[in-house]
Amino acid sequence: MARDPEDLVEVDSDTPDLDGSVLLVNFDGFVDAGSAGKLLVEHLLERLDNRVVATFDVDRLIDYRSRRPIMTFSTDHWDSYQAPTLEVRLLHDTNGAPFLILTGPEPDHEWELFIQAVQGLMDRWGVRLAASFHGIPMGAPHTRALGVTAHGTRPELIGEHQQMPNNLQVPASMSGLLEFRLGQAGRDAVGFAAHVPHYLAQTSYPTAAVTLLDHVARATGLNLPDESLRESARRAAVEIDRQVNESAEVADVVRALERQYDTFAEAAGKPSLLSDVLEQMPTADELGDQFEQFLAEQSPNE
Repeated sequence: MARDPEDLVEVDSDTPDLDGSVLLVNFDGFVDAGSAGKLLVEHLLERLDNRVVATFDVDRLIDYRSRRPIMTFSTDHWDSYQAPTLEVRLLHDTNGAPFLILTGPEPDHEWELFIQAVQGLMDRWGVRLAASFHGIPMGAPHTRALGVTAHGTRPELIGEHQQMPNNLQVPASMSGLLEFRLGQAGRDAVGFAAHVPHYLAQTSYPTAAVTLLDHVARATGLNLPDESLRESARRAAVEIDRQVNESAEVADVVRALERQYDTFAEAAGKPSLLSDVLEQMPTADELGDQFEQFLAEQSPNE
C-alpha cells in the first residue's frame, strides 16, 4: 500500500506567501564538529522572531531507544519530559526577507518518505533553495582561517571553493540524501561543512558557526545578524589561546600543525588542506595523550 508523505507532517494553514524563499537545514545526530551547525541554528532562533509552520510526526521517524529523550525525576515523581521535535520554523532576515529552518533530530526511519514530505513543503511554499550546514573535524590549527567544504546540485550555487581531491565513500546522512534527491529532481541545494580543528571537535566552537553563517549568507542572499555570534567567537578564541599557552605540550602540537598548514598553503597549486598532505597530519593516537587533558579542562563556550 502506497504511503502518503503528507501523513508525516502537519502544516500551519496560516502561512504567508513564501515564494522564492530559502530553506536552511540542520539535523541533530550527524557529524557536527564544534557544534557548529547547532550553534548557528540556536543563534538565528535567538536573534530573530520565529514561529513553527510545520511539524513532523517524530513517533514515526525517531528511534527513541537509540537516543532516549530526557526525563526529570523530582523526589518522588516524574516532573518533566523533553519531547523531541522535528519542525520547520519561519523567520525573517534583517531586511525582512522570509526564510525557513528545518531542524530537529535526524530521522531514523522512513528517509525517502520524509524527503518526499520536505519536497512537498518546498513545492507548497515555493522554496527556491535548500542549504545545509555542519562542522567536520580537520587536522588544522585554530590560529588559521577555517576552511570549508562546499557542495551543491549545481557548481554555480557554491562559487569558488577548493574541491575534494578524489571520491570518498562516507556513511549517509539525511541532509546529504536530501541534497542528492533534490538534485535528481532538478532543484537547487547546497551544503557547507566548516573545518573544525580536531582537538576542538568535542567543544562548542562559535568560530566555526560564524564561518558557516558567512557562507550561508553568501549562498542564499540572506542578511543574517552576526554580531553576538562573532563576540562569542572572540571570547572563545581568547579562552582557547589561554589554555593552549598553559600547556607547553599542546602549544608544541599547535605549532606543528601551523607549520604543516603554512607549508601546504604556500605550495603551488594547493591552496587548501584537502589533499594527500592530510596523510602527513598527526593521527588521533599521536595527539591523544596531550589533548585528552586539554579537552577535559575545557568547558563549552556560549
